[in-house]
This record gives sequence, structure tokens and C-alpha cells, in this order.
Amino acid sequence: MSAPLLETRDLSMHFGGVKAVRNVNFTLAEGELRCLIGPNGAGKSTFFKMLTGQLQPSQGQVLFRGNDISNAHAHDIARLGIGIKTQVPSVFDGLNVRENIWLAASRIHPRKAVDGAVDEMLDRMVLTGVANRLVGQLAHGQRQWVELGIVLSTDPELILLDEPAAGMTHDEVNKTAELVREINRSKALIVVEHDMQFIRMIAKQVTVFNQGSVLVEDAVENILRNPLVRDIYLGKQAAA
Repeated sequence: MSAPLLETRDLSMHFGGVKAVRNVNFTLAEGELRCLIGPNGAGKSTFFKMLTGQLQPSQGQVLFRGNDISNAHAHDIARLGIGIKTQVPSVFDGLNVRENIWLAASRIHPRKAVDGAVDEMLDRMVLTGVANRLVGQLAHGQRQWVELGIVLSTDPELILLDEPAAGMTHDEVNKTAELVREINRSKALIVVEHDMQFIRMIAKQVTVFNQGSVLVEDAVENILRNPLVRDIYLGKQAAA
């Protein structure tokens, strides 16, 4: 077997006496799409922040392609090829859609190639029709797609998505699922999400967090049938 793209070893994060993440061992293969689920306070967001350098772990390691990035700064981790789309879109509301994506694309493309790369990303994110609109004037779903386009424009190898379907309409959720599946043809992703309908659309393997630890990892069909998972998290959603 090839070495994992991402691996954590006994990864833990303590805030005083609170153990937010406890000895998490997690592996992600090259090109894999993994969904993370769990109740509020399960440690998912803290786990994400350690992967991206926003928090340095209390103990344990984060390895990216075999290199220890546990204590690396966020900007260094981004340069290595890990991108994150946050739950609340991190965009420039006072700039238009094209300008937001241009700023990201210009970091990795030669000046002559930037405009073409931006046009391709606008088309990919279905944003060409609103390219000249201020991002602050867009609907919630479109703002999410702008940020996703920004992240993709830096060409990361691993993309972390924090609740990408939150607050979206039914049609926007379907479109976002299409985008995630398309991105996964060339990139690895880890997706934190509460919407189980969305999970069904995109997931193969699911990792369930509970009380800071990995409760279970399994195929999505087995997760939906797992009585322990249903008790602590899914509840009525599983029958929906």
C-alpha cells in the first residue's frame, strides 16, 4: 500500500482541563474523500484547526506526505498544499467575484496565465454570470462557491470543507454535492457536515467523532445503520 496523504498519530488538544481532542489516529489516502460527522462539541472543528496550523496540538503528530507539520505555521501548511473552506465564507465582500478569485489565482500562476485560470474557475464554480457582482451582494450559496473557488485557485492537494452545505437551499445543496464529487476526481477532501442527506450524496467512508475521539470509521451505509451512531448523533435523521 502507498503511504497516506495525511496521517495523525495520537493527536490531542487540551484547553486547560478540557480534552477537546483525545488521541486521534486518522489516515487519509491520496485522492480520498472522507466525511467527518459527530454531535456538536465532538472535537471536529478543533481537529481541523490542528490540521491547518490554526492550533498546535497538545500532543501527538500531524503528518502530510510523511512530513511532520504538527508545529508548522498556517501559511506554511497552506504552501505545502492543504486548503480549507470555512463554515462562514472568508471572502472580500467589497470586491467582485472575479477579483476575489484573481487574487488567489495570481499567487500560483504567471501573470499572463492568471486571467485564463480565473475564467476557468468561474466556469467550474458556475459563477461566470455573476463575475462582476460584489461578493457582499451575493446569495449565501454563491458566496460559499466563491470561497471554494478561491481555495481551489491555489491548487491544494488536500481540501478541508467545514459544513459546505450549511444554510443552503435544496438546489444549492445538490449543486454543491456535484462540485464536491467533481473536485474529488483530482483532489483529496475531508468534509465536516451535519446534513446527512448531503453526506449520502458524496460519502463513501465516514469517520464519526464523539467526545473528542474517533467512535467508529466505516462505509456510509454501515454508519447509517450503526445503532451506536444513531443513538449519539443521527437520531431521526437516519430514518429521513
